[in-house]
Amino acid sequence: MKRNIVIAVVTAAALVGGGTATALAVAGDDDDSTSVTRTDDDRDDRDDRNDRDDRDDRSGEDDDAGRAAAPGDVTAAEAVAAALKHTPGTAVSAELDDGSWEIDVLAEGDTWHSVRIAPDSGKVLGAQRDDEDDAAEVRAALKNASVTAEQAAKAAESKGTVVSVDLDDDGDDRGWDTETRASGGGEREWKVDLRSGAVMTDRDDD
Repeated sequence: MKRNIVIAVVTAAALVGGGTATALAVAGDDDDSTSVTRTDDDRDDRDDRNDRDDRDDRSGEDDDAGRAAAPGDVTAAEAVAAALKHTPGTAVSAELDDGSWEIDVLAEGDTWHSVRIAPDSGKVLGAQRDDEDDAAEVRAALKNASVTAEQAAKAAESKGTVVSVDLDDDGDDRGWDTETRASGGGEREWKVDLRSGAVMTDRDDD
């Protein structure tokens, strides 16, 4: 008799709450009955909390990954210095490309090496030997030069964030071609004199 009353009460509660309910009745006899009522709404609340916790965890992981992948901590000058420490020689160019700094180094014996530097830590990611045949032209252009690629990068930092440095060894307009990026995203090109280190607007960028 009491079991029928319990079921009726649970059914009525489910209809009023707009959800579903499950009733479990355990009876030893008619005078001693135990009922347990659990609604689906309770499970839904727990599921919602679990979903929010999962989303918060994933959001934290994404933020950490974004910070780790963000470039800009290591300057062009610092990247050149790190590359030369790993592979001694003369740095001829540095460029921030595909998520890493790539430094071209002319070493002894006119051998070329490409060294990749992590932009967030300055660590060497890898190095390989390149097959280039313009070592003579580069050495001739730098014969009377007193400004290195590292120094040119530091000089150009006054114009913005340096994203590339490259030796221009053609003609009479020799110098370090540099490219800077402003905080607003605009890019400009500059020429750094090989002897004085003076920074001038690149005429090709006018």
